[in-house]
Amino acid sequence: MMKYEELPKAMQEGAIKPYWDLLQKKKGSLILKRLMDIVASFLMLVILSPFLLILAAAVKLDSKGPVFYRQVRVGRYNQDFKIFKFRTMVQNADQIGPAVTTGEDPRITRVGKFIRRLRLDEFSQLLNVLNGTMSLVGPRPEVRKYVDLYTPEQMATLLVRPGVTAPSSIAFKDEDQLLDAAEDPEKVYAEQILPPKMELNLEYLEHVSPLYDLSVLFQTVAAVFLPGGDKDAQ
Repeated sequence: MMKYEELPKAMQEGAIKPYWDLLQKKKGSLILKRLMDIVASFLMLVILSPFLLILAAAVKLDSKGPVFYRQVRVGRYNQDFKIFKFRTMVQNADQIGPAVTTGEDPRITRVGKFIRRLRLDEFSQLLNVLNGTMSLVGPRPEVRKYVDLYTPEQMATLLVRPGVTAPSSIAFKDEDQLLDAAEDPEKVYAEQILPPKMELNLEYLEHVSPLYDLSVLFQTVAAVFLPGGDKDAQ
């Protein structure tokens, strides 16, 4: 981890310092967490490679555009990075619609609907986990426009790598239904969904450990693949 004095100025806030001190006490757990990320993401990419190649071909054949959608998100220490996601929407969708996506968004492709329903687009983020820009579990990365809405305390969530999944993803697995019913999905997301999500993200910092990550991963699988499961819109 960086020294506190090396953090971006926006993160050298009194509200962030307690979380910084807490994570300093968890250095051993954070090292084990990173080792688990490297080993697990590498093995999963090797095992899933045939399936991922089929998925990539389906995306490519279904609509024009690249296989991956490389959206800029905000990661650890408030630094931008590009996230790997199998493209589920038409090319340049971010230029012709809002930043949040509803379940009935016309920009979603035919293959994209299937991929999003089972959260298969998230598997490509194993590449982000392997290269160190993400973790298997951690606060979900947001686009800059929503990070700009964070309170000083909420900025503490940027002390750790963002995750492929998170407790907030499980709690809001049906958020696309809320957005579908909204007249202004971006306003509803920013005012009604983001604040409670951030509370859960801050709670995650208090519990972060390899064992806790494993429990979140199992809960994610149950939420997605067991009856009643669904995907979050992020």
